[in-house]
Amino acid sequence: MRFPAPVKPLGLIEFIALMAMMFAILAFSIDSMLPALPRIGAELSPHDLNRAQLVVGAFVLGMGAGQLFMGPASDSFGRRPVVLVGMAIYVLAGWAALGADSLTALLLWRFAQGFGGSAPRTVGVAITRDLYSGRMMARVSSFTFMVFVMVPAVAPYVGQLVINAWDWRSMFTVYMVVGVVMGCWFLSRQPETLSSEARKPFTVARFARGVHEVFSIRRVVIHIGVLTLGFGLLMAYISTAQPIFVDALGAGEDFPLFFAAMTVIASPASLLNARLVMRMGMSRLVSITYALQAVLASILFLVWWAGLVPDAWAIWVYFAWSCSVFMMNGFNFGNLNALAMEPLGHVAGTGSALIGAVSTMLAVVLAVPIGLAFNGTPLPMIGGAAVLSLLAWLGMKLAGPDVPLD
Repeated sequence: MRFPAPVKPLGLIEFIALMAMMFAILAFSIDSMLPALPRIGAELSPHDLNRAQLVVGAFVLGMGAGQLFMGPASDSFGRRPVVLVGMAIYVLAGWAALGADSLTALLLWRFAQGFGGSAPRTVGVAITRDLYSGRMMARVSSFTFMVFVMVPAVAPYVGQLVINAWDWRSMFTVYMVVGVVMGCWFLSRQPETLSSEARKPFTVARFARGVHEVFSIRRVVIHIGVLTLGFGLLMAYISTAQPIFVDALGAGEDFPLFFAAMTVIASPASLLNARLVMRMGMSRLVSITYALQAVLASILFLVWWAGLVPDAWAIWVYFAWSCSVFMMNGFNFGNLNALAMEPLGHVAGTGSALIGAVSTMLAVVLAVPIGLAFNGTPLPMIGGAAVLSLLAWLGMKLAGPDVPLD
């Protein structure tokens, strides 16, 4: 199918919706797979059911590795061609995964799917930076995140419906359909935002110079570190959500409903952030939310550890705290991406790639020990959130206030 390249810029509402879907395809590919893990383990790894969790990790690692390629490639070849290639890889890997007859093969195709799926996320950030900067970029990112958060809200429920109606392999058919629809929308509506004059040759030497330039800016490095801590907290939460809600708290088949409810309840945080960021600034908002979460998680950890949470209230207490975690994400991720990208407009693709890849892959390193520490209670997750939030707050203090922005 051939699409003539559009030249008319998208309206703000459609642009936000499109960018949200480009980011959300990754979250959907992760969260909708959670209900399938027990069946994947039973079919492909019956002697070690826990290995099924690697299906999520393989996708995330592919996503992180892919960003290192997709970002610089978009600086050289333009935004549109890279999204097309990435979505083609995503769809073809989904088709190959349908026939995977071993866990190793499935992990390979999930890695490839994450690699291709990294293109819309990475290039979407670069496109946003091409068109906006400063607090306006943060505001657009906040609206984007508000729409984006609705997708992971329903993803586990969609996954459960599909798996119950057919089987876990049918999820890959869903991914293929989603990839084709999103790719067609992007190619038919989004103009190229990187002019021919602004493109740079795709060479190892130039990429190395871009890496050096990105990591030579102190504030960028600190904000990438804080983003890593925040994403690590989120990855740890997602990886432990099902065992905590189902095994520790007895949610059973209602787990997707709890997951959906908490993300919907927390979604107005992004809208509120879009209003507050123009008055208070990005750094101040991020610092406040991490400080509040560090205090809240510490108190909850002590109360739970002391046995003061009645069994009848446990699932609702954890649910309420989970809402605060997702609200914190609504305030922080858009602002942190904008803060890290602000000095990198001239290398937006490379900058977006490095920010996404480093924060993603290191976040897995932070999340794995928290997930492995699961002991039948929410305590390791809550304690990990307290520590990561405290470190993130200290990082924001080290970075200092916003620089003058437009």
